[in-house]
Amino acid sequence: MFRVSQEIEFCYGHRLLNYSGKCRHLHGHNGRAVIVMEGAQLDDRGMLIDFGDIKSAIRTWIDDELDHRMILCERDPALAFLRSQGEPIFTIQDNPTAENIARLIYDYAVSHGFPVVEVSLWETPRSCATYRKVEP
Repeated sequence: MFRVSQEIEFCYGHRLLNYSGKCRHLHGHNGRAVIVMEGAQLDDRGMLIDFGDIKSAIRTWIDDELDHRMILCERDPALAFLRSQGEPIFTIQDNPTAENIARLIYDYAVSHGFPVVEVSLWETPRSCATYRKVEP
């Protein structure tokens, strides 16, 4: 089994709904996504996946859609005001926790044909959440 990973750093803001701690307020993070891919076979170049392909697909999407944006729940009452101010926003169905953002990146990578086994999102240098799909 072969395994490759790539780290992608990006800045984002968020806040958590139905939460009583500090994260209930709008705030930002210097995040780091670690995307891990596995496979039993290498291609004719001797690669599981070309790091350049990860960059052109996943890193570009993160840069274009998540970097320097507020990632908010689609039910967040602040959305209308932030949109009226022209703030860059990316909405998700669930609370934008580190867990849900890791799953968001995982789902995007898998939907583009990458053999992803897990994505970890480091929200701070000491705190991360990992999403891995469990096969039945």
